Amino acid sequence: MAYLSMGEAHRRINDYLNRFSDAVSTQDGASLKQLLSLSSNNPAILSLADALNVFQDANRLIKQSDNDTQFGEILVHLFRAFQSYRVGSFIDSYQAFEKSANAFIQEFRNWDTAWALQALYVIAYEIRVLAERADKELASNGKSPEKLKGAGSFLMKVFGVLAGKGPKRVGALYVTCQLFKVYFKLGTVHLCRSVIRSIETARIFDFEEFPKRDKVTYMYYTGRLEVFNENFPAADHKLSYALRHCNPQSEANIRMILKYLIPVKLSIGILPNDWLLEKYNLVEYKNVVQALKRGDLRLLRHALEEHEDRFLRSGVYLVLEKLELQVYQRLIKKIYIIQKQKDPIKAHQLKLEVIVKALKWLEISMDLDEVECIVAILIYKNLVKGYFAHKSKVVVLSKQDPFPKLNGKPVNS
Repeated sequence: MAYLSMGEAHRRINDYLNRFSDAVSTQDGASLKQLLSLSSNNPAILSLADALNVFQDANRLIKQSDNDTQFGEILVHLFRAFQSYRVGSFIDSYQAFEKSANAFIQEFRNWDTAWALQALYVIAYEIRVLAERADKELASNGKSPEKLKGAGSFLMKVFGVLAGKGPKRVGALYVTCQLFKVYFKLGTVHLCRSVIRSIETARIFDFEEFPKRDKVTYMYYTGRLEVFNENFPAADHKLSYALRHCNPQSEANIRMILKYLIPVKLSIGILPNDWLLEKYNLVEYKNVVQALKRGDLRLLRHALEEHEDRFLRSGVYLVLEKLELQVYQRLIKKIYIIQKQKDPIKAHQLKLEVIVKALKWLEISMDLDEVECIVAILIYKNLVKGYFAHKSKVVVLSKQDPFPKLNGKPVNS
């Protein structure tokens, strides 16, 4: 940091206080949010932080200001947060910012209109980001990370402020999405349920009145929850909504949605095009798709093994593992097609021994009993129509539609 005189430091602090006062008095939410944005590395905030670290008596300036005395509790702690952030002390910065944020909420409650919503959004975002950085600092010092959990409690308080009648309620979905990010990070996704119930069942909320950006984020996270619950029709609906309404320029966000939507689509029998996987760098799904097309169980297992860490981190590994049944269906269908070309009359009579040989060619060892068990599951799941002739070890396929398509529906449980 270049040399900063006491006089220049004094000027910068007073300038900030005047801008804060003006933003509140004119109800200029856009200007106020800029004054609260801590982690954006805004040059004006960084220069203020430098000034605060030179001029150590900023509290006196706040008290002397006729316009800012009312907001002293917000500003005193906010200044401490700026100072600590500038020197890389994220634990202290979080603690000070949380106190400032609580004081801001008290003021926000008293404002009749929603003019300060943008500023509240910044506070909701900053409290989460600061908590994550503070927890990293705590962990590196050998202490238990606890700030993100605290941020979740604060955000629930903010949600309560917004979950009422009046224009402020449109901010509830943004705060909900910040809560989702906290819960997913902490691995406490079950806590999402109460907030979802409030959004989806409370009469005070009309989903269509929320901002488009927040609706996309909400559908993305609730779609992911449905993936974890293996409710694929609901996951398909929510993630498809997020994809349709996502900004087409936001390729990173589209990729995040597709990372979960593709396994869901595969589970209901819909395969993506190769160009889509290439465009959004989702090539880990390429061999999974090829395995489904070919009926190649070996290729599917290899793809799952190769990208196991990535699929586990995303939480889609078990979803993809269950695609084995569709691969078996495709393999048996290919055998049926080949047999039909050779002997159309007996094509619907499929010897289990032939399936064993096909699997052996794929370097997968199974005996007749194991294959019979697999085929029985396929028949039960309505992936194959037919019945067994047990004495001759033959599966007799239906002459009409022996391999039903999923047609956008999940495999029967």
